[in-house]
Order: sequence, then structure tokens, then C-alpha cells
Amino acid sequence: MMSPERDHLDYTANKRYGVGKSYGTFGELLQGVLPNEQNFLVTFPIEKYSECKYYPSVTGDLSITPQGKLKSLDLARKLLSYYDKPVSGHLVIDSELVQGKGLASSTADMIAVSRAIEDVFGMEIPVGVVESFIRDIEPTDGIMHAGIVVYYHKKLELRESLGSCPPLSILALDEGGEIDTIKYNQVEREVSQVDKTEYQSLLSDMSSALRHHDLKLLGRVTTRSAILNQKNRPKKTLDSMREICDSIGGVGVVTAHSGTYIGIILSDDDPDYTTKREIGLESLRQLGYPVEVFNSCSSHYVKKEVPV
Repeated sequence: MMSPERDHLDYTANKRYGVGKSYGTFGELLQGVLPNEQNFLVTFPIEKYSECKYYPSVTGDLSITPQGKLKSLDLARKLLSYYDKPVSGHLVIDSELVQGKGLASSTADMIAVSRAIEDVFGMEIPVGVVESFIRDIEPTDGIMHAGIVVYYHKKLELRESLGSCPPLSILALDEGGEIDTIKYNQVEREVSQVDKTEYQSLLSDMSSALRHHDLKLLGRVTTRSAILNQKNRPKKTLDSMREICDSIGGVGVVTAHSGTYIGIILSDDDPDYTTKREIGLESLRQLGYPVEVFNSCSSHYVKKEVPV
């Protein structure tokens, strides 16, 4: 393997290396199938990141660390070839997102790679170009778009942006195991017309909840989505999580629909936030699974009052 430190004299760009970064998502605020047969999800951006450093070179092959990040390596090759750049150098990915858990780890890796390539060569790669190449690799989560978005994850197409994410925390537990996103999405699941109509209504409610900063409505939608998802990827702790959420006055339950995480949403603006967090975490620990707190990506959030 090429050493990125030793081979820096061969770099073709002004920078010795480029850096790219992408946040992940805690499962989905909502996921389902609409009456038009489109599979969709609503992202939940979190402050957990994947970072890539790209050390370009005019000689040698293109390699990656960790070696198992083959999807990211594939995307890098496609992008470099598309823009007529040397398909060589070394990519180093450092991620806070655990694979196979429903945190969009592989998508975040790939977006970080594309942004590192942009950084090295001082160019802007249109989102549509990145999506077109990822489409050949795997279904994806829509996190290449800022804020909360409604995304057709199987056809890799943005439906709409719902704005920035409110300041929220997720008291989460991991039920264990690992899910292969590609295999999961290859299975065609029967969704009734009744459920499709309900998903359409839930999506409308989610949009309204975010426009009006109605966290109670948001929580009802996320909880209902978690319940409906029991037909596809059931969570053993859903009933317990709902009971704990109700007992501490949480916003609602949220799940990684094709992952292993499930969590309780709290509002960071809740005057009883600290107490609810402490009691909630203790109750989660008693369920016997690893527990973690995630924070929403809300640094640019601006609350807008929308008249009813």
C-alpha cells in the first residue's frame, strides 16, 4: 500500500490532501411507501460524522483505509475517472458511525469521499452527479442534502426539503446485530393500500410539524412509523421504549427502520430536559442493551413561527 506521507511529492494538486466530512442520520423520522409506489424516508441528521482525507498521487493505484470501505473506493474511482483526474492516491476514512446499525454509515463515507475530492481539486461536484454514481452502488439515505429531507432512497431522488432540524436528543439503545442495507432493500415487501394512504397522511403531518415547530405532532408521526415498521424489521423493545417515553414525557419514539437502533426523542429546549434524560437513560439501561445519546444536527436551526 502506498504511504500517503511518503508519496506527497507526487501530488498533482495545490493541496497535499483534501478533507471531506458528512453527518449521519439516526434511522429515519418516517419511512414507508406512498400510494404512487415510491419508497421514501425522512432523514434525521445527527452530530456523528464520517471524515475522509484524500492524498492524491500521479502514480500507483487508488487505495483506501480501512480496506473494507469498498463502496467508498468504488465511488472515488468513478468520480476521478468522470472528471479526468488520476485514479490514484490514498483515501483515509475516520468515521464515528458504526456500520450496519441504521446510521447511514456507508452513505456518509461516500459523501465524505466526494467532498475530499472536491477539496483537493478546488471544484464543486453537483449533488446529481454524486447521486448518479451512488445509484449503481446501493440505496442511500439522502444525507447529501442539507437538513431534513424527504428522499426516494431506492431511486436516489430528492422529493423535498423540510428545513433544518430542531434541537433534539435521542436516548438510544442498540438491539444488536448488523443489517446489510443492500440485501434488506432487495427484498420486496407487500404494503397494503391502507398503509400507503396512512404513510401519505403521516408525511403531510411531518411536514406540518416541522413548519410549525409542533414537536408533539412530530413525535406522534415518528412513533406511528416505528409501529408500522414492526411488520418489516420488528424491534423487540418497542413496547418498553414507548412506555418509558410516556413515563418521562418524551417527544416520541424513533427507530432505524432498516437498522438495529431505537430511541426516545427529547427536546433540548424542554425545561425538564436534564431530569428526563437521567431518568430515561437509567430506564433504558435496565433493558439490558448498550445505551447512547445522539444529538440532532441543528446548529443552523432557526425557529420560524408559521401562522395556523
